[in-house]
Amino acid sequence: MEQKERRTIVIGHKNPDTDSICSAIGYANLKRAVTGGRYVPGRAGSVSRETKFVLDYFGVSEPELIKDVRTQVKDIEIRKMPGVNRNMSLKNGWNLMQEAGVVTLPVVTGDGVLEGLITVGDIAKSYMNVYDSSILSKANTQYANIVETLEGLIIIGDEQEYFREGKVLIAAANPDMMEYYIQPHDLVILGNRYESQLCAIEMEADCIIVCEGAAVSMTIRKLAQERGCTVMTTPYDAFTAARLINQSIPISYFMKTENLITFERDDYIDDIRDVMASKRHRDFPILDKDGKYCGMISRRNLLGAKGKQVILVDHNERTQAVDGVENAEILEIIDHHKLGTIETISPVFFRNQPLGCTGTIVYQMYREAGVPVEKEIAGILCSAIISDTLLFRSPTCTAVDKQAALELAELAGIQIEKYAGEMFAAASDLKGKTEAEIFYQDFKRFAAGKKTFGVGQISSVNEEELEELKGRLIPYARKEREEKGVDMLFFMLTNILTESTDLICEGQGSDQMIEAALRGTKDENYETVIHLPGVVSRKKQLIPAIMLAVQN
Repeated sequence: MEQKERRTIVIGHKNPDTDSICSAIGYANLKRAVTGGRYVPGRAGSVSRETKFVLDYFGVSEPELIKDVRTQVKDIEIRKMPGVNRNMSLKNGWNLMQEAGVVTLPVVTGDGVLEGLITVGDIAKSYMNVYDSSILSKANTQYANIVETLEGLIIIGDEQEYFREGKVLIAAANPDMMEYYIQPHDLVILGNRYESQLCAIEMEADCIIVCEGAAVSMTIRKLAQERGCTVMTTPYDAFTAARLINQSIPISYFMKTENLITFERDDYIDDIRDVMASKRHRDFPILDKDGKYCGMISRRNLLGAKGKQVILVDHNERTQAVDGVENAEILEIIDHHKLGTIETISPVFFRNQPLGCTGTIVYQMYREAGVPVEKEIAGILCSAIISDTLLFRSPTCTAVDKQAALELAELAGIQIEKYAGEMFAAASDLKGKTEAEIFYQDFKRFAAGKKTFGVGQISSVNEEELEELKGRLIPYARKEREEKGVDMLFFMLTNILTESTDLICEGQGSDQMIEAALRGTKDENYETVIHLPGVVSRKKQLIPAIMLAVQN
């Protein structure tokens, strides 16, 4: 079985922001340093311009895109049954099955592409079915297979050549009679009689098999060489040789090559389980993304299938988590939001602190573990805090966040004010972006009772740009709410410099609700936009107000 150390994916929420991405990278790095295990950062969506700026600035690679954490074929044990060559004899195929305790052999090309499958049942049928005497040549049997099956020896000829035409017969009659039933290209099984051997060669047989280990005279050898007749000897008698010779047929003649049921390493267990249950096959081949054979699995392999191991950062809401999280084995949750709806099968390490950024918590954990923070990691964790706290302007920001950011900035070798300006400017550059890209680059879904709502946010230092976005995003938000079937949709256009937000509200009564809950004022140009002075935080200011208003 293919057994390797399981990897653990450290991943943030869908539509990831800078904190979600950078905390996943930072925490995966810390876990590797502390445990030596396979901890891999992941992302559940596209990287925003702001996050791309941060990663490029510090030379850090984007995490792997992981859209679904359901269990896949590559997560379970795959039996590394070697592929066999199409020329392998039935006898060797049978022996290999017995030794390995399997009932199916994969037949592969020299470069690993699956050609076919042969099963115990196929071999059994080959013995039980009555074939004509030309079956050996029809199957294009190599002389090497015949020699091996009959435990024989080539006297004249090349064992790499093939028996391509003619029938197999036993020369039991005298030479006078043999002349009537031996035809050109036949394979003749005979004894030690010189006359019979001579007759077979003269009748243009392609091969003679001399039984019971009898000697072959120099005259016969010379004549066979001249006539191009292959000569081999076997210790078996003629009856046994005739009985065994069909076992030399290559497995390619009986293997199944069409409508093969194969799976890929990236296939999800949920998707293949029903297919496997509906077929009588016991074993199924696994292919990689290039179509190369990897190994075999059976229904039994699915019984003990373990889900992917994941660590969630910067969220604990089911609606925000990567798809398939209910099938995964959640090991830890590191977050700074309110308690949400994630359920776990067993107890997990759960760290939740009322701070402005998950990056702050990750930095604390580095210090607690005594692990030095590398320059690149310090840079991206500092960026996460700058982003989540709008450089300490957000009400979610605490003294702990500010102190952590300043220490990390020093470790990263950056001037925090100057760097933050560059980072926010990069995030504000929305040229060429579609409404969908802008709307969903930092978007989260929530549920309050029977109501569902979504909130997106974009922060900018450019007031003109935010104003232009209003006209584009209002009709888009209206269309999205109708298509997605949510009760309410909100989008925050947050001005970092004035520390205020213009909130687009879609859904029956949503604008009046926000106006009352946060004492906002209606935008004189847009009926569904509420101006909210001093509101910059989705987590601490907007979401609690919406939750309370909906419940009331």
